[in-house]
Amino acid sequence: MSDTLKDKVRSDLHDAIRAKEKVRAATLRMVLTAITNEEVAGDEHRELTDDDVLRVITREAKKRREAAAAFSDAGRRELAETEEAELAILTDYLPTQLSDDELGAIVADAVAEVGATGMQQMGQVMKLAQAKAAGRAEGGRVAALVKQALQS
Repeated sequence: MSDTLKDKVRSDLHDAIRAKEKVRAATLRMVLTAITNEEVAGDEHRELTDDDVLRVITREAKKRREAAAAFSDAGRRELAETEEAELAILTDYLPTQLSDDELGAIVADAVAEVGATGMQQMGQVMKLAQAKAAGRAEGGRVAALVKQALQS
């Protein structure tokens, strides 16, 4: 039986506990809790696929990124550093993010494929670009590039 992403997180948590890595262990516990919450949300319990687990980890990483920025803006450097440390741990589980050039090429392809001529088609272009980026770029980055492409 092949290991799932959830199994890998669970195994890494055990390793972090054994190695007494407090931040890593706490972060992985938080991720497993978020995964479990997602599994029991709704009418019945369901086992998450690796793609679902990846979405949960991406969502948690986004929370950490936003919190680090907010703490940093508020002058709370020690709290921002904690959030950044957690984010670094989470990024180990995420696919490599696309560079701006790679993402720009995906957006340009999506604009051409949809035949978009203005902001009215932003939703169609976003849907296609998000599918092609497949978790390798945040929605905000994609939206900014799509908006820029459609306005020029």
